[in-house]
Amino acid sequence: MSEIVIRTQGLTKEYIRDEFHVVALKDANLEVRRGDFLALMGPSGSGKSTLLHLAAAMDRPTSGDIEVLGSKLNGLSDSEIARWRNRHVGFVFQSFNLIPVLTALENVELPLKLTHLKKGERMQHAATALKLVGLGDRMGHYPRQLSGGQEQRVAVARAIVTDPDILLCDEPTGNLDAKSAQEVLSLLARLNQEYGKTIILVTHDPHAAHFAATVRFIDKGVLLPEGQKPEDWN
Repeated sequence: MSEIVIRTQGLTKEYIRDEFHVVALKDANLEVRRGDFLALMGPSGSGKSTLLHLAAAMDRPTSGDIEVLGSKLNGLSDSEIARWRNRHVGFVFQSFNLIPVLTALENVELPLKLTHLKKGERMQHAATALKLVGLGDRMGHYPRQLSGGQEQRVAVARAIVTDPDILLCDEPTGNLDAKSAQEVLSLLARLNQEYGKTIILVTHDPHAAHFAATVRFIDKGVLLPEGQKPEDWN
């Protein structure tokens, strides 16, 4: 069987502020193997994005353990986490998060500035990533000159330019029309099937989840067993 790249045990995240106490994720146990395409589904506020952010080391758990690619994230310092994330994880946001004053090529190059690659090498890698997502003819365009679907494909190129082991996507089609969403989801499926990328997709859209090989539901902070849906889920 393929290697387990993400393992969580009793993973819990709580937010406490004054008299407010919210359990965003409770005792989540999850195993993701290399090459998996997993969709995490649930309504807004269910905890699915919390789990994704913990897997990317963008947040720290309140309790429980999380191990990604053999590294126990709980024990890493902030500087170690930054280096680890840039090397191993690509993240795709719902809102694209492109820098308006940079071209598509320059946006994709950004993660490579944390590597030892020279300028020419960085640009070559960025150009290759843009060609892979079908935007080889848009390298010099600024975000304002691109459609929403094209912007998200630039964001995907930026996420894969470092050749990460894991690609984490947080509602990547949430701001897109149906045609653009289909293009982005098809691209993710291709990255999984042809390039073996391990992908976790957070979504509330059943159509998007159909592109994944496995679907898990989160309900009120609880990660349900595979094959189980919340009682009120249609």
